[in-house]
Amino acid sequence: MIGAIASGRVNTTVAALLGLFAAMPIALFAAPAPFALAQLGVALERGLWIGWIITPYILGGLLFWQMAAQGRTPADNPDSPPPAPLDPLASRRLRFFACFLVGPFAEAATGFGVGMLGTVLLIRPLGLKPRELMVFALLSQTLIPWGAMGSGTMLASAYARMQPAQLALYSMVPVALLMGVWMALYWRTATRAGLTAPAAELAREAGWMAASLALLAAATALLGPETALLAAYGPLIVLRFLADRRPDRGQTWQAARRALPYIALIAWLVATRLLPGLNRGLASMAEFKPYADLPAWMPFLHAGSWLIAGAVAMAAWQRRPGALRAQARAAWMTGRHAVMSVFLFAMMAEVLAGAGISRAYADGLFSSLRDWTILITPLLAGTFGILANSGNAPNSLFMSSQLSLALQAGLNVPAAAALLHVSGTSMGIFSPVRMSIAAGLAHGRGQERGVYVLLLPFALAAFGILLSLALLVILSG
Repeated sequence: MIGAIASGRVNTTVAALLGLFAAMPIALFAAPAPFALAQLGVALERGLWIGWIITPYILGGLLFWQMAAQGRTPADNPDSPPPAPLDPLASRRLRFFACFLVGPFAEAATGFGVGMLGTVLLIRPLGLKPRELMVFALLSQTLIPWGAMGSGTMLASAYARMQPAQLALYSMVPVALLMGVWMALYWRTATRAGLTAPAAELAREAGWMAASLALLAAATALLGPETALLAAYGPLIVLRFLADRRPDRGQTWQAARRALPYIALIAWLVATRLLPGLNRGLASMAEFKPYADLPAWMPFLHAGSWLIAGAVAMAAWQRRPGALRAQARAAWMTGRHAVMSVFLFAMMAEVLAGAGISRAYADGLFSSLRDWTILITPLLAGTFGILANSGNAPNSLFMSSQLSLALQAGLNVPAAAALLHVSGTSMGIFSPVRMSIAAGLAHGRGQERGVYVLLLPFALAAFGILLSLALLVILSG
């Protein structure tokens, strides 16, 4: 499967299908544990259940974003006046706003690189060269563990048999350390684009980033990874907009109207998590939990359900059912490979775990390398995340083995799980798929190699941080 993805000849869905087809006969005829057709059926059903829990986040996020964003692009408003030119400091602040606030917010709502689209739409009028614009677009992908309503973290927590909030909080440590690398990349790219800044402005940017991550950690602890980034970054976007743009009353009202669907959705989702009576009432309306060790499906408490409901409500308010059908088709066309990959990877992971293959793999590595086995996690997961453009693949393949290794070595299990999760998801910023999207948005086709040359020192630095964290997990255990 790794070879299929690395070849570039098949997409992740086909590679996942090949992996599942390869895993089933091995599990039935060569597994270290007894594994008959009945056990195979149960493993496949468990994988389907995990996929069913995750799918509404993906498709619901896409559908809601597309319904809310209809008619909001400049192309849809040809009569609107061109924006006034910005001075260098205001231009730099707009770049920061787009890369580190609007981009991650859009990515959290939908996933699939939509954060790059939001970033490019904001800063393309500033006259950047394609290479710099591609790097700025990629910087919107720095908080992927919370992307697509935290669906990747929800999936990883199911593999790890952990609470999603616990895994996300442990993931904050490597994410925050990696943010130092991404900020350095931002500063270097801004300098290359001719946007130098005094030390005070650099300190201001670092302060905003520290405050953003602190608020994200608090929201994750309080709300879980599904809605944490939306709830944390929504107010930050408003504050930054007011501080940087200083809009008059008319501009403020216009911005508030554009943001109203997101404000209403975030307020409702936060209420469902924080108000005990509402939370219990929605949870009691329907709950399905066929497997004791896997997440339950509570449709009236599921964020994906409310994303879909919000899209339907917007269509009803606008009296445009045709638009809902069109956007639903568009959401499926955009998200179908991700949905199918989630199902296939989840089924493969359950087959590997149920047949004892993951445990045997972990036992073999541990007998050879002992505690130092964890050191290969960042390299394996990060490389696979780059190739697959997703953390779901390394999580499904390696999470069970990672947990077995941590237990045998007496290491911190949540820290080991978070290390694998962040290595697979965060290193996806260097994925050829994301690079291709950035090149298309920035009109930079053919310049991907040059951008990779610019990114290489930062990729090495990121891997170095992850390897250092792996060493710390080993030594602290």
